[in-house]
Amino acid sequence: MKHHVVFLDRGSLKTEIRKLRFEHTYKEYHKTSFSQIVPRLKQATIAIINKVQLNEEMLVKLPKLEMVAIAATGYDCADITACKNYGVALTNIRNYAIHTVPEHVFMLILSLRRNLIAYRRDVENGLWQKSDKFFLSTHNICDLYGSTMGIIGKGAIGKATAEIARGFGMHVIFSNYRSPIKKNSVGSAPLEMVLAKSDILSLHCPMTPETRGMIGINELRTMKRNALLINTARGGLVNEKELLQALDEGLIAGAGFDVLTTEPPTSTHPLLNMQRPNFILTPHVAWTSDTAMKSLAEQLVDNIESWVTGNPQNLVP
Repeated sequence: MKHHVVFLDRGSLKTEIRKLRFEHTYKEYHKTSFSQIVPRLKQATIAIINKVQLNEEMLVKLPKLEMVAIAATGYDCADITACKNYGVALTNIRNYAIHTVPEHVFMLILSLRRNLIAYRRDVENGLWQKSDKFFLSTHNICDLYGSTMGIIGKGAIGKATAEIARGFGMHVIFSNYRSPIKKNSVGSAPLEMVLAKSDILSLHCPMTPETRGMIGINELRTMKRNALLINTARGGLVNEKELLQALDEGLIAGAGFDVLTTEPPTSTHPLLNMQRPNFILTPHVAWTSDTAMKSLAEQLVDNIESWVTGNPQNLVP
């Protein structure tokens, strides 16, 4: 059988992708709007997507489609139940970002705990130059050593983040994002306990109906007043308006985010316009190191080729 492969949002990957080693035709688009999805997949047997949405209404109109290869770990862009019902295999990428995301997490943590932005601003404003001492100590600096890091999600990235934390001499506690805690979740504590004990809370769980908005004002009130919230997973895990409220009220010390609920955000998004040193927002780049992108691209092709040869890997359950 000759497959027709269509990549709907090729512009989402900034790396080369090797040619598939089976008979096929191939078409790629830099990006695809919602109304273009079905027309562009009409003849496709294999679709590659990153953040393009595929729902049941679309799948009904795509009888030739046999496989959807997601070029990311998160699979909330595809209707899993509909894929199963229509016999469409679904794969995702796994463990490719176990270095780049945790490193980004600690870039955010160190910048916040050591007040990097505030000190840089002071130097730019000439405060060090006017100091009557050889140093300038206008903001608190907190060590990581001896502090407690709470991690929600005990997958590969969560575990890799924990390994770095232990290297800094931090205590690590995990919370499974599922409630109640599964019996086999060794080392996991209830979410309420992790919220209350963490000096730094880092999110590493997928976006599901159960996890959407899992961190809101009630959870933020439970956290320590000197705690940091780090989110490099999915923007919708945190209620953004309530995060802003928590920062304004001093319920937590600060936050570092690499993701927002809507991406790209509009220019009026409240988290874009916060000129404050205790909040850092980066544009969803934690996953995009050169090494990680190469690994992702290789696994993407491997997933497709394995499925074509009858030995599927990384199937979404």
